[in-house]
Amino acid sequence: MSDVVLDASALLAMLKGERGATKVANAIAGARISAVNYAEVVSHFIFAGMPENEVDAMLDQLPITIVPADLAVSKIAGRLRAITATAGLSLGDRYCLALAHRDNLPAWTCDKNWNLIASEAGVKVVQLR
Repeated sequence: MSDVVLDASALLAMLKGERGATKVANAIAGARISAVNYAEVVSHFIFAGMPENEVDAMLDQLPITIVPADLAVSKIAGRLRAITATAGLSLGDRYCLALAHRDNLPAWTCDKNWNLIASEAGVKVVQLR
């Protein structure tokens, strides 16, 4: 099963060859991402003008586990708002943290604000940049 939970920013860093890309590439086969964060990645490339078929071709071949936004993870994500609001984290951020919390896995991100709430959220956060 998966060893890490990726935030959209972590997967985007790998796909765009940004700092932290190698680390994510080395862990991708043992990684998971919430369906919400996966949607963020899709929307990033669509908004940038990449054709849908190219986005699908790029993402469909990745050996990553896409985890549905089920009731349990949704409840955790919703409850995290009180903890994460002061750090400016989004709903997508909370889904990543919620999945990592539920599965007791580290959450990988490029968002430094996560360090402000990691302890209170009960999640190990790994910064890629």
